[in-house]
Amino acid sequence: PVASASGSPKYATLTKSTCPQRLVDFAIRSAIAYASIWGVAQRSAVGDHPRHSDPPFRPAIQSTAVKLSALLLSCNCVLSCICVLFASQTAVAQDKLPNATALSDKATIHSDIAYRPDGDPLMQSTCRLDVYQPPGDKKFPTVVWFHGGGLKGGKRSIPERLQGNGIGIVAVTYRLTPKVTVADCIDDAAAAVAWTLKNIDSYGGARDKVFVSGHSAGGYLTSMIGLDKSYLKKHGVDADEIAGLIPFSGHTITHFTERKARGIDGKQPIIDNMAPLFHVRNDCPPILFITGDRELEMLGRYEENAYMWRMMKVVGHQDCDLMELDGYNHGQMADPAHPLLLRFMKKHAAANP
Repeated sequence: PVASASGSPKYATLTKSTCPQRLVDFAIRSAIAYASIWGVAQRSAVGDHPRHSDPPFRPAIQSTAVKLSALLLSCNCVLSCICVLFASQTAVAQDKLPNATALSDKATIHSDIAYRPDGDPLMQSTCRLDVYQPPGDKKFPTVVWFHGGGLKGGKRSIPERLQGNGIGIVAVTYRLTPKVTVADCIDDAAAAVAWTLKNIDSYGGARDKVFVSGHSAGGYLTSMIGLDKSYLKKHGVDADEIAGLIPFSGHTITHFTERKARGIDGKQPIIDNMAPLFHVRNDCPPILFITGDRELEMLGRYEENAYMWRMMKVVGHQDCDLMELDGYNHGQMADPAHPLLLRFMKKHAAANP
């Protein structure tokens, strides 16, 4: 990585897609050289040069020119075949990944992938994700990103500030209340993370560098699937395989949408098995809690996360941090939190080279 003017890490990579072009350029240059040699030989053979004006030289020079021409022409043919074969193999490999769209930064987005294709009609239509694949074929780290919206609204998107930083991004849509329960929302989030762990290597990512993050409701989902191991276990994955958790201003008590479904007022906090705080443990993946300004956040969200952070320390977790973004409210804090997420990913991805 090299530092850009803005200080963000940029990666200079040579992708396979550039190799056919280089071969084509080489073939063209060889063809030009072939034409030049043929022209010189012909001019020499007909007496353009004083030393070769004598007729006995002409057959030998013409024979040499023909041989050189044939040799260079054969090389060009071979190189052209290699170019076509290489390009076709690259295209076939790319076609195996669904709905691929190339971006101007040479990244690729694979859109609308079903991560629960065998479920009911609502699951099949809603449980979809997009994969942002950075350029290059190295084992890049990936973040699974869950949108906010109170578990009753919102849609997936790939955060712009995360793009172009050499990481993969998996943006997820999950089912929403009141069509399903909050537990179903968490189950969808777990299914999406399990899908990523099992499939990210097909896109060039590293399974041991998969992080999970999200804003608001997405932060709640991040904490729940990372701390309550039962959700990922259902999908054949150990939650401790996750490289790190980065919830943005997520509930750590039982989510207000779950409380509302039970007839509990939004200002009445409870902690039960639907609360990340209920599942505090010292052996979960590294975790970074990020919130907005405590005076601007909604309904004590900073204090929730501060208490969660403290309890993680109490039980002996060795890699848990809390960051408060002064001057930003609940809705505003996501954008300035993205550089903190990238720094956290870079630190912990380096631990798994």
